[in-house]
Amino acid sequence: MPISADEPLLQVANLSSGYGKIVVLHGVDLTVAAGEVVALLGPNSAGKTTLLRAVSGLLPRSGSVRFAGRDLLGANARETVQAGLVHVIEGHRVFTQLAVQDNLLLAARDLPRRERASRVDEMFGLFPEIAAKRHERAAALSGGQQQILAVAQGLVRRPRLLMLDEPSAGLSPVLVDRVLEVVRQLRETGTAVLLVEQLIEKALALADRVYALARGAIVLEARTSEADLPLRLENAYLATATTETASLAIR
Repeated sequence: MPISADEPLLQVANLSSGYGKIVVLHGVDLTVAAGEVVALLGPNSAGKTTLLRAVSGLLPRSGSVRFAGRDLLGANARETVQAGLVHVIEGHRVFTQLAVQDNLLLAARDLPRRERASRVDEMFGLFPEIAAKRHERAAALSGGQQQILAVAQGLVRRPRLLMLDEPSAGLSPVLVDRVLEVVRQLRETGTAVLLVEQLIEKALALADRVYALARGAIVLEARTSEADLPLRLENAYLATATTETASLAIR
């Protein structure tokens, strides 16, 4: 379904979600425009991973999730992927006992056979470091190569929006730069990215806009070009930490 020129590709409004009786997100509002890179930052346990899981249909949620003009609130994870919104989960989640090529074929399993082969070849052209090991088990890849394979599993779907959860986690500095270079390539091809990342400076260098999340709520939204952004981020984090400390003191 086409979207109007003024409508964001992803529009999340008043989103609440969590695990069982534990509510983690409290009325989150967030947008991502077509072709835009948006960074989602915040301290540990802020709810960043929960937010991505809620948007992609992996967790129950309330509020509003619209993608490309379509209401996705009742959609499951499979339907979300088919709509063009792909979530790459934290932690190099690949099938280690399958060959690299088979990992990609599995990600494209519901596409026509000829189309699957074409998409897989496209990924190998984009990522030569895994192309050279296409017939090896994914377990033989380095951590960085596994992360690139995980991203390629998402991209084989040619999504309109790719959500990446901590893609640099556990990687060496060289591999971090290579994985984040993939995000730059995605921007150039017009793919929108919602990026959760702990390496704040690198994330801000990639992104057009940033949201800061703390205690399950958005505490800051800004363009990354704003000169006072580092100070605003620091103040947002400090204000949250001060509130938490005061709450503990009262108890």
